[in-house]
Amino acid sequence: MANSPQAKKRARQAERRTAVNKARRSRIRTFLRKVEEAIASGDPAKAAEALKSAQPEVMRGVTKGVLHKNTASRKISRLSSRVKALNA
Repeated sequence: MANSPQAKKRARQAERRTAVNKARRSRIRTFLRKVEEAIASGDPAKAAEALKSAQPEVMRGVTKGVLHKNTASRKISRLSSRVKALNA
């Protein structure tokens, strides 16, 4: 357990940041799940719209340090190729 005042403060801050990051990660997963569901339903317009709303959310996760840049790019790339396949 933290003993010094600084270590105690750091523990409190880490707890707060963890909660914020957890909420942000959950929000990103929700957006990704909506895209997955739209793809599963087979509606290209709905899937494209869901992807369009998910992209900025995922990239925001990168700027906030929740996701790595390559991870976010990979997720978006794979989803967009699946949405594109729906149209074909």
